[in-house]
Amino acid sequence: MTSSKSTKSIGLALQGGGAHGAFAWGVLDRLLEDGRIDVEGLSGTSAGSMNAVVFAYGLINGRDAAREALHNFWKSISEAGQMYSPLKQTPWERLMFGHKLEHSLANQWFKMVTHTFSPYQLNPMNFNPLRDVLESCVDFDELERRSRVKLWLCATNVGTGRARVFETKEITSKVVLASACLPYLFQAVEIDGEHYWDGGFMGNPVLYPLIYGTKTRDIVIVHINPVERPGPPTMSEDIFNRINEISFNTSLIKELRAIYFVQKLMDDGWIKDEYKEKLKYVLMHSIRSDQAMSDLSVTTKFSCDWEFLTMLRDRGRSYATHWLEENYQHLNERSSVDLKKEFL
Repeated sequence: MTSSKSTKSIGLALQGGGAHGAFAWGVLDRLLEDGRIDVEGLSGTSAGSMNAVVFAYGLINGRDAAREALHNFWKSISEAGQMYSPLKQTPWERLMFGHKLEHSLANQWFKMVTHTFSPYQLNPMNFNPLRDVLESCVDFDELERRSRVKLWLCATNVGTGRARVFETKEITSKVVLASACLPYLFQAVEIDGEHYWDGGFMGNPVLYPLIYGTKTRDIVIVHINPVERPGPPTMSEDIFNRINEISFNTSLIKELRAIYFVQKLMDDGWIKDEYKEKLKYVLMHSIRSDQAMSDLSVTTKFSCDWEFLTMLRDRGRSYATHWLEENYQHLNERSSVDLKKEFL
């Protein structure tokens, strides 16, 4: 999507995190509503991949259409979840625990079953309701022909353990499902003879396509998994939750370390003049979710309750509003995040 004099161009990096991706929905909704930012490229993983393709598909017909597409997608996710999700709370559990699914009987049963049997045993027909939702919300042929933004979606190759990044012309519903394939819930997704699991294991999300594949120097990361939490956790569920967050942030932090290293080389004049133009000085920005997700556990990433999803959307909109107020002026000018201080 090309920028005009009244807008600023960025690359967006969308983390995955199951139902917590509704937070990024809210961020995207607010950026679209604001109208001062043009997205040149989108890198997504898992739920971030879903948000990316729905955003890009809707944007073919303008910002309002993109907002409507995101709303309809998440509404469809909620409706599908009400039919198929094993994690449903009783009215008593909702009254006692709110959205804390880790305390529900359904969660205890779900953990026992998924840690005992594989998806090949539990779901031999490989049924996945996300496929129907995606294909009802996105025309992937039209997306390939008419997308106004560049797309990169990450999945993990099960055999090689490497990240595979799919570009716009390669993206199908199967690619999105591969990017969001949790191995203890779904069978690995086969594409061109290779099998893939969730991209979050190797890139959540990957940043290098935005560096090398777009003209803009600005990358805005929309975080889903908190980077920092006060701790240490002492209860079993809290320990598992923190391990999950750290694991799915690891690849991102490694990329940020590499970006910081290049920035330092250029800032300190360690690069000869004849080589400087071969490097790109990236301006980094970050919409953090640490506080927004502080009261939520990994279990709620499986919640499809519409009230819960719209609550996360509203949190995302609020955080995006604050971020725009504080950082819009820095876009295309300088980084608004200190990589060394905040991530390294």
